[in-house]
Amino acid sequence: MNLPNKLSLMRIILVPFILLFMLPIHIGSFAPAGWNEFIVEYGMIVAAGLFVIASVTDLLDGKIARKYNLITNLGKFLDSLADKMLIISVLIAFVDLNRISAVWVCIIVLREFAVTGIRMLASAKGVVMAAKMIGKVKTVTQMVAVTYLMFESLLIRIFSAANSSWDKIDITNNVQLVGNILFLICVLMTIISGMDYLLKNLEYFKEEK
Repeated sequence: MNLPNKLSLMRIILVPFILLFMLPIHIGSFAPAGWNEFIVEYGMIVAAGLFVIASVTDLLDGKIARKYNLITNLGKFLDSLADKMLIISVLIAFVDLNRISAVWVCIIVLREFAVTGIRMLASAKGVVMAAKMIGKVKTVTQMVAVTYLMFESLLIRIFSAANSSWDKIDITNNVQLVGNILFLICVLMTIISGMDYLLKNLEYFKEEK
């Protein structure tokens, strides 16, 4: 396995650790109080750091693969899979934390299913589809939005400490407003890129005679 594929695999491995630090543990009656207090207070910051590392691997694997001609079908598959696992898992966690609406996450998940379906149809005809530029832009907007959402609690603390005369509710609302705007941009790009994939690959929906 070459280096770019190892980086994609590393991104997949980081997903459960990111979720571990994002969500308090509640399994039936089992809820470790000390751990959950740590998660509520500092967990999101740790998860955000891990997410940034995962995002950097996404940037590096493509650059290394192109620079050293290490582009493989396995690499295309792992890169796409890692991106989907990372983004969708974190967004579902934010739904669990009541930060974002499940409706938006459903739109993103449905888009990914649709694009995966198109790629499966293309694969059946011997074509392995790499990520297109508009898909990469979509991924960047998703990662920027998610990164911001993960650092919101830290930003609120920083702004609150910097100016104690500010109302904390106003600070929270303003910080979250920026997060909402960034997230809506990524949802919009998700829809646009999905439609682009669909309209440019309609030939794969034609039945062979």
